[in-house]
Amino acid sequence: MAQALRPNTVGGLFATDGKPHPLQATLLVVTLVLGITSFVTAQFDDLHLLSSWTGLVGILTGAYGQWVSETTRERFGLILGLGASGFGFFLGMAHGGLFGGF
Repeated sequence: MAQALRPNTVGGLFATDGKPHPLQATLLVVTLVLGITSFVTAQFDDLHLLSSWTGLVGILTGAYGQWVSETTRERFGLILGLGASGFGFFLGMAHGGLFGGF
């Protein structure tokens, strides 16, 4: 008797359900780009406006992405982007803040 074969995705870190998720993929890419930008620009004191704003927007998009995410792959990338955004945001706030240190 023939049996249906199913892929073993139970233990995989990057498990997916095989369906496209365009909103979640867009949020993932936006969060990662904002996180990397915030993380890199936070290393320079003069770029605190850019790092704090991109960090704040990255945190917000990452939080919404976590709320609507459906697979482990999406959540894994969102956590990386959220961490980088948070780091850049807090370091940008320490260097002068969102409004230039008024």
